[in-house]
Amino acid sequence: MVLNNDALKDSVWKEKGYFVPSYDREKMVAETVAAPQWVHFGAGNIFRAFQANLAQRMLEEGYATKGLTVVEGFDYEIIEKMYRPHDNLSILVTLKADGNVEKSVIASIAESCILDSARADEFGRLKEIFTADSLQMATFTITEKGYSLVNAAGETLPAVKEDFENGPEAPKSYIGKVAALLYARYKAGEKKIAMVSTDNCSHNGDKLYAAVSSFAKEWVLAGKADPGFEAYIDDEDKVSFPWSMIDKITPRPDDSVNEILKKDGVEELEPVVTSMKTWVAPFVNAEESEYLVIEDKFPNGRPALEKVGVIFTEKETVDKVERMKVCTCLNPLHTALAIYGCVLGFTKISDEMKDENLVKLVKEIGYVEGLPVVTDPGVISPKEFIDTVVNVRIPNVFMPDTPQRIACDTSQKLPIRFGETIKAYAVSDTLDVNNLKLIPLVHAGWLRYLMGVNDEGASFEPSPDPMLEKAQSYVKDIALGESDRNKVKAAVLPLLKDATIFGVDLEKIGLSDRVIDYFMELIAGTGAVRKTLQKYC
Repeated sequence: MVLNNDALKDSVWKEKGYFVPSYDREKMVAETVAAPQWVHFGAGNIFRAFQANLAQRMLEEGYATKGLTVVEGFDYEIIEKMYRPHDNLSILVTLKADGNVEKSVIASIAESCILDSARADEFGRLKEIFTADSLQMATFTITEKGYSLVNAAGETLPAVKEDFENGPEAPKSYIGKVAALLYARYKAGEKKIAMVSTDNCSHNGDKLYAAVSSFAKEWVLAGKADPGFEAYIDDEDKVSFPWSMIDKITPRPDDSVNEILKKDGVEELEPVVTSMKTWVAPFVNAEESEYLVIEDKFPNGRPALEKVGVIFTEKETVDKVERMKVCTCLNPLHTALAIYGCVLGFTKISDEMKDENLVKLVKEIGYVEGLPVVTDPGVISPKEFIDTVVNVRIPNVFMPDTPQRIACDTSQKLPIRFGETIKAYAVSDTLDVNNLKLIPLVHAGWLRYLMGVNDEGASFEPSPDPMLEKAQSYVKDIALGESDRNKVKAAVLPLLKDATIFGVDLEKIGLSDRVIDYFMELIAGTGAVRKTLQKYC
């Protein structure tokens, strides 16, 4: 069983329990290439498990005749070494909480492209796609960092600066190349399109707009683009940047899933690790739950994605759903488990949900401290969302997700995942910020995590984080067994006052002493983390 067009015609795939699409793939590919409708930037796991599967379901159920085009702009080897050798096919393994495993061949990707302006064939094809009348939308999963035009110090990135000066002919930066494709669409007759970020960050459409708009402004200012290009980008009736909320867990392809496929007889499953250290396999494993809510703002029309579960609504509702998920009902629970999971030595999130202290921690954060400040978006029930998270999604033993993965970039997550709840308490007439007990315990847990010492006293490597070195500098002189509270307070208070990390000045809001008290208990010695959790959870 080899994953390519010819081998897919073999009935053995179905006999082994794989879903194989019944639509005419050859016809779909021809139609999509001739008149592209949907292009997606970011060829990673979330795309393969979610957007590509949505396109497949539309094709299979007769709601569409065209698939989509995928574009990779960060790591070209993903396309060269994984997509094209497999005829743009992949395997989706859905790991259900009840132990069932669904295996599907995803065949909806008609074409894979490389976002490289230095390769005339690749960039030329993308310009053809972007000047097509038929193109309705471009979606994105390039991570929040992908939209940033500056470094951690706020300085314009060298490639971006160069692109600002040189114009749209041969840009080097990711968004510069996207803006150049939009400029080609503008030049072709100001054709309409929706630019839809489906990245997991708040107000993602605004982030994409801000990045693209910066290029339009700079190019027009430098005389590198027609003056009308800036107005084109700013005209929502021509180019829209809808907000969206996406939620689906797609961890790195797991060895256990590899073994399942290998036993079935699937060949060539070996993952490729690219020169940019991207780990990619012919399959992706994902949870069953998925949510995608999009602001319905599509100037050139859109595929019938509502037929396959996508919720289309107004911007305000997207915002409510986003805040519900990111600030209360999922992401804070994940971060709490990530921080304490790393310190307690867990390697699977699902195993943490067998720990009664950690279960109580996340339930209290979600139901007791978070839920009172959630605005019900109407399209998804917050209570039911948390129920699914704590009872089905996070405990799913078949999902190989790790606290170490989720702990990445924690400093960037804390202000949204906990800071917004604290702010809501602070301005509430009925809620008291002093009633928050377990959110401050997470903050104290993060200070403990920054020490890079687990609860048994052994060193561990904290996950990558742009603020890691700076944040660790505040705890570098603190050791397990430290009992001088004044020394500890002097060391960590400047960090706790940093509103860019916590979303608020924790001293000013009245929570810093509670965090420091918890931290003192967490550093009392080996086993202190467990004792502290037992005391409060």
